[in-house]
Amino acid sequence: MKAKAGHIDIDITKEFTPEQLKKLDEIIEKNKDKPGSLIPVLEEVQMVLGFLPMPILKIIAKGLNLPLSRVYGVVTFYSFFTMKPRGKHTLRVCLGTACYVRGGKTICDNIKKELKVEEGDTTADRLFTLETVRCVGACGLGPVIFIGDNVHGRLKPAKVKDVLSQYS
Repeated sequence: MKAKAGHIDIDITKEFTPEQLKKLDEIIEKNKDKPGSLIPVLEEVQMVLGFLPMPILKIIAKGLNLPLSRVYGVVTFYSFFTMKPRGKHTLRVCLGTACYVRGGKTICDNIKKELKVEEGDTTADRLFTLETVRCVGACGLGPVIFIGDNVHGRLKPAKVKDVLSQYS
């Protein structure tokens, strides 16, 4: 079964292990007759699979006897659900005022170029997911990027490649 999640073709039999797909069936089975189980099912499935592509949403909708539009609506409404694969590391670039005027935009552009990725997307090797944020409260360290829980402050465009190489 193939579908598109963002720009990535998804074949669930190749994307997910048989064990993961078995767990998906178990989650649906134990919740199929419980009223209000959609969000808990989506949370548990995302924890198992890492993301919720359209073929998985169809399986959940059918298993819970819900319209696909309802399942899709919940997934796209809540920001903690994702239909795209996520990287091993979430890379957040601060574009709040202090970081922006100190070169945050240039840093972001360099990261996009270096990783060949756009904001909100994940690198082909699934090492990084790039996000931008408005303010992280570290204005004195601007421009700032976070990679996971690690803060890299007073970053210069020339140092972007060095910082990224620490996570390869």
